[in-house]
Amino acid sequence: MQLSASLASNMLQHLLVLAIAFSSSVVSAQTVAEDPLSGVWGAEVRFGMPVEGELTLDGRGGVWRASIAGFQVAVEKTGSDIRFMLPHKIAEFRGVNDADTDTVRGEWIQQGGEILDPQYATPITLHPIAPSVWRGTVVPLDQRVSVYVFISSRDGKTTATISNPEANFFRSRVYVVTRDGAKVSLEANGKEIEGVLDQKAGTLSLQIVNWLPIFQFTHRSAKDAVGFYPRTPSDDTAWSYRQPVPDKDGWSTASMQAEGVNEAPIADLIHRILTADPEGTSLKIQSLLIARHGHLVLEEYFYGFDQDRVHDMRSAGKTFAPTLVGLAKEHGTKLTPQTPIYPLFTQYSSFANWDARKQKIILRDIMTMTAGNACDDNSDNSPGNEDRMQGDEQQKDWYKYSLDLPMLKEPGGEDAIYCSADLNLVGGAVTAATHRWLPEFFEENLARPLQFGRYYLNLMPNGQAYMGGGAYLRPRDQLKLGQLYLNGGVWNGKRIVSRDWVTESISVHSRFAPTSGFGQKHEYGYGWHIHELKSGVKTYRVFAAEGNGGQFVIVVPDLDLVVGITGGSYGEFGQWYRWELELVPQFIIPAATADFQDSDSHSPNI
Repeated sequence: MQLSASLASNMLQHLLVLAIAFSSSVVSAQTVAEDPLSGVWGAEVRFGMPVEGELTLDGRGGVWRASIAGFQVAVEKTGSDIRFMLPHKIAEFRGVNDADTDTVRGEWIQQGGEILDPQYATPITLHPIAPSVWRGTVVPLDQRVSVYVFISSRDGKTTATISNPEANFFRSRVYVVTRDGAKVSLEANGKEIEGVLDQKAGTLSLQIVNWLPIFQFTHRSAKDAVGFYPRTPSDDTAWSYRQPVPDKDGWSTASMQAEGVNEAPIADLIHRILTADPEGTSLKIQSLLIARHGHLVLEEYFYGFDQDRVHDMRSAGKTFAPTLVGLAKEHGTKLTPQTPIYPLFTQYSSFANWDARKQKIILRDIMTMTAGNACDDNSDNSPGNEDRMQGDEQQKDWYKYSLDLPMLKEPGGEDAIYCSADLNLVGGAVTAATHRWLPEFFEENLARPLQFGRYYLNLMPNGQAYMGGGAYLRPRDQLKLGQLYLNGGVWNGKRIVSRDWVTESISVHSRFAPTSGFGQKHEYGYGWHIHELKSGVKTYRVFAAEGNGGQFVIVVPDLDLVVGITGGSYGEFGQWYRWELELVPQFIIPAATADFQDSDSHSPNI
């Protein structure tokens, strides 16, 4: 059969286009192959040598000694209290000998370091291995940082982006790359990162920040750039649903189908996460968990995170502070929302910037961020700004720092100003009322009953727990906070906190300006953010713990649903806050209501 002249001509043109395209792709591939800088470079680094391993307490003969990692030190025992410190205060232990169970329960305190500024406390239980000898395992919070540099050339210009899943140090900056022999330079906004390329060794050494040692990077691919791609090995089409595995942590698991959750919208959302552009993605979601009807039905991790890796809660950890108030009430203290704050802090003889209005500040005010003091985390010039407080070299007592702040208006009312220092003071109120060290009170009355696994509470310079945020927990354990409040204060049939306190905590007590939530109504309870999310024709009232970077525990009471999200978009509010306000009503709520239509009809603005 002969072809017409026009058809033959069209086919010839088509073949020429294909040939040119093929030639261009070969040249492009050769260029990348010939350019030793192009591609993904990765470095996963652990800093410091935190003390870890088997801790043995030996109390034989009434002379107590502790040994761990080659250290052997004397133990101070007063009654049932047990304490010791390693040389140069590199680590500390505070515990109690429980005669009823013949165990030693306590907190291991590690110092900060290159990556972790504050101290952290983590619980440890030592069991008897011989008469008057106990042993347990210390697992400190890992000081780890992952950095990935993606270098590419377009139109004769070589650029780089740098990603850091743990803290998003480099945001979305684009660097111009220049090379002079072995010397390499990355420049953005007048700041320069210098380095050396060793082609023979296949390494790129960069001084990425001046307060850390030089990082040595190696070339990576989609098979081994663990924190650069959403999944490693990278396969955008590989996701298939699997029911979460029971882990003896209190969660019962079930399939999404069994609990009435439609897989299609969840698969669509996960596909978007997996196919996000790793160079500048606005979907740096590192875990996504869903509980329905009290069962864990979805558990997915991305960007190098997994079930056992604890995640920084940032300000989502603030919600623990009012929870501890409820626990203190359960244990007989006189603490109420109407309790005046200043009389609780009897350790201070006077306060700076004294104002009669300070006498009116009550617990309710600091739980709802309506104290009226000069504290605004969203203003760098505010005296009470969290960064200014934590960076102050003169006043290391953050309770005193907060109590000394000037007053701007009458306390109370409904107008909330975002203030981490206020929620931290809530922890101080609990300490004053219970006369307990907060990490110990937290472990005994919340973490242990909720069957938490490994976790870490960040400490202030005075050794007390900081309740303004920053605790590290496993995502499965973070989700339990939402389930506890959804259940009215009950976990696995056990009453943890009173129903009345739960109801009061998730009721509206104050409001943030609409600008704090993209123009949407943004209300606040006791440590819980309250929103109205429209999905389909219905609006759902949700309450949530929320933290910088995309840390969420979101409760949808009408659907008996709890959603947990952790993320790495730190400092990019315009990206991560949309995950709750847009992704949840567009994908997750419809999955639980059978309202989901076709994925093409959903176009989230992120």
